[in-house]
Amino acid sequence: MKKLIFIVLLVFSIALPAWAVDGVVSVQSRFNVKETADRMESVLKEKGMTVFKRIKHSEAASKVGVELRDTELIIFGNPKMGSLLMKCQQSVAIDLPLKALIWEDGNAKVWISYNDPRYIEKRHNITDCEEIILKMEKALAGIAKSASTK
Repeated sequence: MKKLIFIVLLVFSIALPAWAVDGVVSVQSRFNVKETADRMESVLKEKGMTVFKRIKHSEAASKVGVELRDTELIIFGNPKMGSLLMKCQQSVAIDLPLKALIWEDGNAKVWISYNDPRYIEKRHNITDCEEIILKMEKALAGIAKSASTK
């Protein structure tokens, strides 16, 4: 049984590399930055979320003579969910709307990174909002997976 569990975990770790470090979840994408960001924006809209802004950091950097690997930020949210979270702890508004960073690392791998809802929960000492945090975790993981793998 232990062997089976190990094999299942190994398969999932190979199929979709992802990790959370210092409150940031990163999911590897099979696509380049532009395509990943396009896919991310499309998935967000399909899920009924509002896409407030898409910022192409690498383009802005090039305008001031700085070379930066492809890097885009998408600012998005769901006012219904965000409002409920702010009702639990109003200071969480500093972390809303949510953001997803799509970026290329030094090894030409592309990543989608976003703030871990559990990090946000701890940062703002949110209590009695477990259902909302769980929904956020599930939604963000699903959106990142859809944008990075299909």
